[in-house]
Amino acid sequence: MSPSPSADSSSGFSPKPVLEYASTVGLQSAGVGLFVSTLQNALGNHSKGAMGVVTRTGGTIGFFAAMGFTFAATEAVVRNTREQDDALNGFAGGCAAGFLAGLRQKSLPIAFGGCAVIGGAMGIFDYSGQLSGVQESREERRNKFFKKPPKPIVELEPSSA
Repeated sequence: MSPSPSADSSSGFSPKPVLEYASTVGLQSAGVGLFVSTLQNALGNHSKGAMGVVTRTGGTIGFFAAMGFTFAATEAVVRNTREQDDALNGFAGGCAAGFLAGLRQKSLPIAFGGCAVIGGAMGIFDYSGQLSGVQESREERRNKFFKKPPKPIVELEPSSA
């Protein structure tokens, strides 16, 4: 169900590889989950030692990885299906990830609430990112950021001797 090459060139849309993108985001999320699991292990009162990161709080690593993978896969599938890159893709991905968070709690109301909250937050984040206007080059941003030296009030002419 890939779009035709002529549709790609006329609209400027290029499909995002779903599995590659979702795997990358899932691995990055697993790294964040490892960090959170390490904090949980360090702050908890237990006798498991350093292996508690994997044995006691290791489910956090998998949960973060699953949420990241779900978000990225849903966002890419919606983007490729609609052939548009807008805030609705982020909303759909956030909704899927929030729903997964609610299912972990074994509560359908929490799942729907997570869908609304995380989906809404990601949709607003993506929407506000698209309101930034025209993309500037690095040199244009640099010129805007740094002060320009003031112009002299009276310009001196070189004296001819």
